[in-house]
Amino acid sequence: MNNRRYPIGLQDFGTIRKGHYVYVDKTAIIYRLVNSAKYAFISRPRRFGKSLLTTTLESYFRGQQELFEGLSISSLEKEWSAYPVLHIDLTGAEYASREDLIKKIDAVLQEYEHEYDIHSDVESLGIRFETIIRTVSRQSGKGVVVLIDEYDKPLLDSIGVPDLHEQFQKVLQGFYSVLKSCDKYLRFAFLTGVSKMGSLSIFSGLNNLQDISMHPAYVELCGITEEEIHAYFNDEISVLAEEQKESVNEIYQELKRRYDGYHFCEDTAGLYNPFSILNALESRKIRNYWFATGTPTYLVSLLKKNHYDLSMLESEVIANGDTLGNISSDTNPIAALFQSGYLTIKRFDKETEMYFLGFPNREVSDGFINFLLPYYSGITEANRDAEIFQMKQDIKNGNIDAFLTRIKAVFAGVSFENEKFVELTYRNMLYLLFHLIGFNPHVEHHTSNGRVDATLETEENVYIFEFKMNKNADMALDQISDKHYADMYLTDRRNIIKVGISFDDKLKNICEWKVL
Repeated sequence: MNNRRYPIGLQDFGTIRKGHYVYVDKTAIIYRLVNSAKYAFISRPRRFGKSLLTTTLESYFRGQQELFEGLSISSLEKEWSAYPVLHIDLTGAEYASREDLIKKIDAVLQEYEHEYDIHSDVESLGIRFETIIRTVSRQSGKGVVVLIDEYDKPLLDSIGVPDLHEQFQKVLQGFYSVLKSCDKYLRFAFLTGVSKMGSLSIFSGLNNLQDISMHPAYVELCGITEEEIHAYFNDEISVLAEEQKESVNEIYQELKRRYDGYHFCEDTAGLYNPFSILNALESRKIRNYWFATGTPTYLVSLLKKNHYDLSMLESEVIANGDTLGNISSDTNPIAALFQSGYLTIKRFDKETEMYFLGFPNREVSDGFINFLLPYYSGITEANRDAEIFQMKQDIKNGNIDAFLTRIKAVFAGVSFENEKFVELTYRNMLYLLFHLIGFNPHVEHHTSNGRVDATLETEENVYIFEFKMNKNADMALDQISDKHYADMYLTDRRNIIKVGISFDDKLKNICEWKVL
């Protein structure tokens, strides 16, 4: 067990199987897929196993039966026919111009033209792709398998740059549309991506493209289930529990809080992030790993462009299926947050057909808020940890004046991009700061008497904050009392500390505060 190898950073199925790395068997679902669809697409967040799934399909269609020995599909598949496979991977490149995209696709096509001795003097990427598919099919006498991994990488790179985004759409639409005209030459086509751009409009005409992203039969195709955690990693978790001096059950609960909770379809069990689980077991440390691989800045662009109130993330976010299924360069940020894995389905209301979304787990909520702070405040990534530590100490020690002085200094370093959204800027910064500080934070917390701006709880004190724009701090304190915000703590033995804070939109900062 101590010698088990974890495929961290490995995406090639053959390498994993030949190297005797841990592989969580998804082949029964793969068998169902390849025998029920000809064109299929799945969207999943980054680091969720899409590329591994693609290479597994490649090995299957190449007839590499030996790689599947001992897996579920070995008892299901009886023929093991080999097909020619065209694997197009759009990762591994940055797309800052139309030329970058054309260069990448051209390199892929040249590789297959060389492999199959195809000579072409046409410039059209689509025509060259079509020629390759037809020629390969005729040479082999079999249908061609086309696998396109991360089809949307150029589109995600260009969100926030409308002209470039449109150029990429046109190039990709001309390239991918070949799949329709080559239908009789294809055995199977499979595409992966993070997003579903405009209902996959770049595949216009491909009417039988089956989107399995929210299909209950395929929800476990990527990710790891609770049952798989126990079946594959129980020994490692026992060792981790011993090292952490905790019970096995406590470790399971911590792994669940940290990495579980992804729901890509209503009424289905949660999924664990495979990248984070494998890293935690390999390093024997339960930490945040997903964010270390990078968070796309286009999410920040969408949130800021739409002037999104981050405190809305405090409660369940509501969206319908159409909203969740489409993102574009000027989209509602909720769709992008859902498809990228920052929000997930918490429940579904059948009567209204509405989805209720929230952060899937602690790794995502903590990491996302940490990531956003430098974009919304004067706190840089370099001094973020030190600033947050000092604020935590102030709250823990009951030094509210020092705490608010630090908050005031943060506001002083903010560059306001839009004068119409001064109050929203304050709310967003406070939401991020309070959540990073911790102490059971609640921002924009609803009660039976109204909405409390913020609360923090330490072992000795409960702080209730009320913020007023262009009104004095006494009015803020009066609202706490008049609305009976402290009533929820009537049976609490801790000290209740009421804090009224006044903002001045001309000064763009706190002008006074009072504590009661």
